[in-house]
Amino acid sequence: MLYVVTGVSGSGKSEYAENLAVQLAVGKPLYYVATMKPYGQEGQAKIARHHKLRAGKGFETIDCYRNIAQITDRIGEDRMKEATVLLECMSNLLANEMFDETDAANGDLTDILLSGMSCISRQCKHLIVVTNEVFADGIEYAPETKEYMRQLGRLNRQLAGMADEAVEVVYGIPMRF
Repeated sequence: MLYVVTGVSGSGKSEYAENLAVQLAVGKPLYYVATMKPYGQEGQAKIARHHKLRAGKGFETIDCYRNIAQITDRIGEDRMKEATVLLECMSNLLANEMFDETDAANGDLTDILLSGMSCISRQCKHLIVVTNEVFADGIEYAPETKEYMRQLGRLNRQLAGMADEAVEVVYGIPMRF
């Protein structure tokens, strides 16, 4: 099953998604796919905070900053069949793909990422994708950021359409759609 969890920064979406993953896994493999590259002290602090919050919950953490379809190979086909996979988060993954200067992805990133999510979802028991709602601040952004927001909006809409369950977490309260 595919679950999509969204919300603004600090909404409680990560905690909700982690608890859902633990609840769904019950004795089966449980993976946390971390997509945030550790940039600077603030990024390191956020990553450390997330590690601390999920400590003792049974997650095996896999760092994957790009090329998300490789997750199946990294986990192994046999383990994937019963696995619950929590991907945190789509907005970081998209930014990594868009702004990585070493090797830009070929093709439409939205299609590439949706294809990766679809592939992973078909191969594991449960896939929970966390994403961000970044569209409500009313600030005028540079063209590159506007393009990122456009692609994230498209990704979020299409992921929600593919999902068995879509949830927006607002002030720690899950709102199911």
